[in-house]
Amino acid sequence: MAFGQPSGPPAPMQMIKELLSLLQAAGHSDFRDARGPMGFNQRQAGGKFTRDEAEAFITQLNDAAEFPNSEPAETQHSSFQKKSASLPAKSTPEQRMLKKLSDDDLAAELQNRGWVVMKP
Repeated sequence: MAFGQPSGPPAPMQMIKELLSLLQAAGHSDFRDARGPMGFNQRQAGGKFTRDEAEAFITQLNDAAEFPNSEPAETQHSSFQKKSASLPAKSTPEQRMLKKLSDDDLAAELQNRGWVVMKP
């Protein structure tokens, strides 16, 4: 694989449009404007994403909209990169998302769903 080339199938246009609308809702004008805060590389700032990348950013933006008091986007992205680098290649987007949640957030969500949660 050449340097800077995507490592997966390209994201469908519908997914790119959804990502752009979420970025605009978060206060960015386009992909280039969101490059620093979201941690996009040069290819991504040009609007080119793999399916997995687009899925991860859409999930991140949806979570930020749903839980506005959580970590800022820059922190979420950098922690996501660190954790996802150590995950096996076969992990699902849902599993990757759960890995980046704090224990307190995960316990609160389980309690909201009726589970009883206690520390080990």
